Amino acid sequence: MGVLSEGLTQILIPVAAFIGLGFALFQWFLVSKVKVSGGYGDYSGYKDRLINEGETEEGVDPLEVSIKCAEIQNAISVGATSFLFTEYRYLGIFTAVFGIVIFLFLGSVKGFSTESEPCTYNTGNICKPALANALFTTIAFFLGALTSVLSGFLGMKIATYANARTTLEARKGVGKAFITAFRSGAVMGFLLAANGLLVLWVSINLFKLYYGDDWEGLYESITGYGLGGSSMALFGRVGGGIYTKAADVGADLVGKVERNIPEDDPRNPAVIADNVGDNVGDIAGMGSDLFGSYAESSCAALFVASISSFGISHDFTAMSYPLIVSSMGIVVCLITTLFATDLFEIKRVSEIEPTLKRQLVISTVLMTAGIAMVTFFALPSEFTLFNFGTEMSVKNWHLFFCVAIGLWAGLAIGYTTEYYTSSAYSPVKDVADSCRTGAATNVIFGLALGYKSVIIPIFAIAIAIYVSFSLAAMYGISVSALGMLSTIATGLAIDAYGPISDNAGGIAEMAGMSHEIRERTDALDAAGNTTAAIGKGFAIGSAALVSLALFGAFVSRAGINTVDVLTPKVFIGLLVGAMLPYWFSAMTMKSVGSAALKMVEEVRRQFNTIPGLMEGRAKPDYATCVKISTDASLREMIPPGALVMLTPLIAGTFFGVETLAGVLAGSLVSGVQVAISASNTGGAWDNAKKYIEAKVLSLYQSLSSPFDFYTLICHFQAGGNEHAKSLGPKGSDAHKAAVIGDTIGDPLKDTSGPSLNILIKLMAVESLVFAPFFAAHGGLLFKLF
Repeated sequence: MGVLSEGLTQILIPVAAFIGLGFALFQWFLVSKVKVSGGYGDYSGYKDRLINEGETEEGVDPLEVSIKCAEIQNAISVGATSFLFTEYRYLGIFTAVFGIVIFLFLGSVKGFSTESEPCTYNTGNICKPALANALFTTIAFFLGALTSVLSGFLGMKIATYANARTTLEARKGVGKAFITAFRSGAVMGFLLAANGLLVLWVSINLFKLYYGDDWEGLYESITGYGLGGSSMALFGRVGGGIYTKAADVGADLVGKVERNIPEDDPRNPAVIADNVGDNVGDIAGMGSDLFGSYAESSCAALFVASISSFGISHDFTAMSYPLIVSSMGIVVCLITTLFATDLFEIKRVSEIEPTLKRQLVISTVLMTAGIAMVTFFALPSEFTLFNFGTEMSVKNWHLFFCVAIGLWAGLAIGYTTEYYTSSAYSPVKDVADSCRTGAATNVIFGLALGYKSVIIPIFAIAIAIYVSFSLAAMYGISVSALGMLSTIATGLAIDAYGPISDNAGGIAEMAGMSHEIRERTDALDAAGNTTAAIGKGFAIGSAALVSLALFGAFVSRAGINTVDVLTPKVFIGLLVGAMLPYWFSAMTMKSVGSAALKMVEEVRRQFNTIPGLMEGRAKPDYATCVKISTDASLREMIPPGALVMLTPLIAGTFFGVETLAGVLAGSLVSGVQVAISASNTGGAWDNAKKYIEAKVLSLYQSLSSPFDFYTLICHFQAGGNEHAKSLGPKGSDAHKAAVIGDTIGDPLKDTSGPSLNILIKLMAVESLVFAPFFAAHGGLLFKLF
């Protein structure tokens, strides 16, 4: 037994969750102190609220700008809320239908028997009936789906609440705007981490009231929690990605390339839809995605532990090790956040990106110490783990290294992603330079960069897998994935910061704020682009480890001793599984293209038929563009979602567990490569465009003193140098080529790439949930012939 008692464990986990919730609410309270005025209310004291030390913008009426900011924020919030409510109505129907499928499939394993039966792993003991497992798995599925939807929706509401506030704070300085955007991201990060932990802890304790000593059945049914979370994440990611990229591509192709007007220009009819898309795709979608990864890695670790000595000896503290690691992660991320918002103050543009990246390093270092502490107190010095039918003897420090290597592998993936997507380094500069000879060479260089960027992350994942499996079998891999996600609150704060800053820049442009304010929001957005790419790298890397852990749990639950790739049943599964990411990507890319085609036609129509639109005398019809994105995304998200959800059911039912094991292995190996390549290629094209658009700020703006040469060097590295100027300005041939590359990369980095990580882990957790049915009744075709 470990040092921690069961009673203390039962207290510490919910306390950590409530600390996370309390911190999130406190950060929201601080953000809410920035007032956004709209309508015809009382504006007395306006300057005191919005402008620091009497600072004003030359030629701009502050009252009029504030009203415009409030109007734009309201339009974005209403559009995002309307889309999510419509999407959730569709998902509500899917959840109800799929819940019935889960119950019927799992209930039929023993013919809907209500009789208790011998346990599968803890032989000699009696476990609850299969019908009970079917019912509780369905309940866990509903809880996971609800928590995932809640995570995405709250994140979206927070982001749309904070965007205009970030814009207004930019009038006081870039540091104030950064703190507002980052605190808003932290609200989302801590809400998600704390909600996920709390709901899982409550579910386990409620299920224990029925299951009692049957921990095997208890934690098998809990796997439905991960399935529910990832199911919602898939549709949220795909639907939100199609929405935002249809609007983005339409706005860029007509506005920036054809009409040569700035990004987020209020004359562009697709500009509101574009800003709405940032929230429903990059905020709500990413929130559901990372919640799904957290839920699945926790469920995989809990299931493997339940059939090991932890579960057999009913050591609740050791069983709860994954939850205790997540609890420590909340505390560590809370301390880490203070370094960005309270302990250090940003005064210059050049400090933004280093501050964000420093969050990753600080959280990783502190979490390493936290893992060591948790491992020592929660785990016995030596124990046994289930290893494909055999018992493996493991020491507690073995698990420390498993969690720690996952944590540091995540950092390696993050920094590799940053190297290949940040304009401070040569890969993106090379892509930008290739724009001199047109869009074709830009596309060639961007694709090559994406393929090359796969190398280091794959080696990092491979090393983490080898070390974890060698030390603690499949349980080691599952806690390694949890280690990568243990700092999820900080990761989400950094990731959500990007879309909030992007929206803030759009609001500044649409509200007619001064060029200086727009430069400040652009600086926030440029740093956010890189950190968003890092967030996608984390999501993909963790998905690979989560998927492998779930794969191991599925193999164990399905009763497969070995997966022999030379067996025809397995090999055909490998081929089909490796093909699925390409099929899925083709569907999502074509969906974005179809929706973007309609958007381009509509934007062109408005520019050609609305008198005075180009001159700014008339307002565009934003609502029609919002409707195009909404209708297209809701219609087009169904086929890719059906592909992912139906594949395990068809493969397992008709071809059996061995073929399904091949499908899971093939999709994992192929999907990780395609996802990393697509995300990094799109990110590089985006930042190559921004590199060309960058301008050198005056010394007055960028330096705190005439002798601050370090800041000047950092700014030059960020793109404000002679090389960037030689490729520009906006509207030049090189810039148009870069915009085309960025437009091609949009669906890669924000739709197909991020959705692929959900594909590989969702199919794995679905296979695990349905494993009892596949083992009992699967392989119908092979039985017939």
